[in-house]
Amino acid sequence: MTAPSTTQTGLADSYGRVATDLRVSLTDRCNLRCTYCMPEEGLDWLAKPELLTDDEIVRLIEIAVTRLGVDEIRFTGGEPLLRRGVVDIVTRTAKLLPRPQISITTNGIGLARQAKALREAGLDRVNVSLDTVRPDTFQEMTRRDRLKDVLAGLAAAQEAGLTPVKVNAVLMRGVNDDQAPELLQFCLDHGYELRFIEQMPLDAQHGWSRDQMVTADEILGLLGERFTLSPTDAATRGSAPAESFEVGGYDTTVGIIASVTRPFCGDCDRVRLTADGQVRDCLFARTESDLRTALRDGADDEDLAGRWRRAMRGKLPGHGINDPSFLQPVRPMSAIGG
Repeated sequence: MTAPSTTQTGLADSYGRVATDLRVSLTDRCNLRCTYCMPEEGLDWLAKPELLTDDEIVRLIEIAVTRLGVDEIRFTGGEPLLRRGVVDIVTRTAKLLPRPQISITTNGIGLARQAKALREAGLDRVNVSLDTVRPDTFQEMTRRDRLKDVLAGLAAAQEAGLTPVKVNAVLMRGVNDDQAPELLQFCLDHGYELRFIEQMPLDAQHGWSRDQMVTADEILGLLGERFTLSPTDAATRGSAPAESFEVGGYDTTVGIIASVTRPFCGDCDRVRLTADGQVRDCLFARTESDLRTALRDGADDEDLAGRWRRAMRGKLPGHGINDPSFLQPVRPMSAIGG
């Protein structure tokens, strides 16, 4: 455990943004086959020698926290709970000084079994991906009959104190877009915080179509058929990706992440580390910076920190989805980390 340096410089880009939120992918593997993410037969997974070891992941997180000003760690995948060492990685991350906020984004399968251990290890909260509460729609969208496991995982997370338990949902036109109010009611009834996310061009099949995407405005319209929504104070949003709306009659909010139609790139404070040790300065970046090779070649912490700083300087002003020249990243979401 290293004390923070008084001379450290953060992960600043050339547009004045500073990354303080690190998303760490623990694996590219997943036990679902969501239609908007990967094909039914799955993908070619990264070979084990390509993956960072547990020690390598913790070392890079320590550099980010103690030398680069990162104060929030989000573990992602693929499905991060498939990583055997996930509890130990959380434990070691929670011992860093200054101690970062630690969360995880999961599909919820396996969470019922691990929620208590993760909380005891130091995990602060969870985001669970859930697009429907109907078993038939869940099986259609994920190609797996595992809804009961996800619901059990949500309940276990709440019982373990991993709160607020957040639910992330993607609406697909003609599949579950008629279920938005139903999903919100489910979350209201159970005390979960729901956030809808516009479908983004990150599927392995490259089948994303802007015309087929359910937009933020459409989502608001669907929810407005049953609920009264009022925007919260935008000044308190900061770098949070979700626009929040108070739900009339309930002491909670619903969020909408409009990455495509209302991009928030100017306030982005995120950086990503893939499971094979590549720095990505943007979710939609088409280039990466390799830390794994330097790490395994014996680079010291300051050298690695310097490489990380240089990687961030080339970050573009925006993701460019709305530009005619936009090209989808080569890696799909499961290999990037959310």
